[in-house]
Amino acid sequence: MNGTNTPGRAGRAGMPGMPATAGGLGRAKAAAVLMLGWVALLWVLEAVDLATGHALDEYGIEAREPAGLPGVLTAPFLHVGFDHVASNSVPLLVLGFMTALSVGIRHFLAVCALILLADGLGTWLISPPDTETLGASGMVFGLFGYLLVRGFVERKPLGIAVSLGIAAFYGSGIVAGVLPTDSDVSWQGHLAGLAAGIATALFYRRPARLS
Repeated sequence: MNGTNTPGRAGRAGMPGMPATAGGLGRAKAAAVLMLGWVALLWVLEAVDLATGHALDEYGIEAREPAGLPGVLTAPFLHVGFDHVASNSVPLLVLGFMTALSVGIRHFLAVCALILLADGLGTWLISPPDTETLGASGMVFGLFGYLLVRGFVERKPLGIAVSLGIAAFYGSGIVAGVLPTDSDVSWQGHLAGLAAGIATALFYRRPARLS
């Protein structure tokens, strides 16, 4: 679940937004298809990168370089080797599926767009000069942050339980991922992604109803 620095709608009941009717099966199928397709795309792109002598690696986020800003849109889909893709595939699949299932595909895509932009810009701004960041881990950390906070802002018991469960399962890895313990791992991208996910959950919180 690590990024890499290289030199140079809500449902009717249940989990916050979790569908509780027969329509939920269709949503689950759509979420599964979307996330399996997303993860498959990451593997295809890495195969293309390998076949072209790592020509795609130049489309990462080059820190603090204006020419590196387009990488905000491309870097989350590119990786440095198949081990890197593998480390991001399962958490992206699980967290992405849970998010898409709970909020619906359209809302999910909006959430991902906000996380992608905020994480990318944050990574561009705070990463060390002369570094390039690639990988989907910023999105992974963003989806984690979104799911973690959403249960509490929605104030639904099951949603809070889910948030706590996610924290228990992934929490230690998330904490380790935002610490500057490995110069080859973009803790800045992880931190920016986590912050982006939390901010997105707060942005999309439902207004309180007056009784």
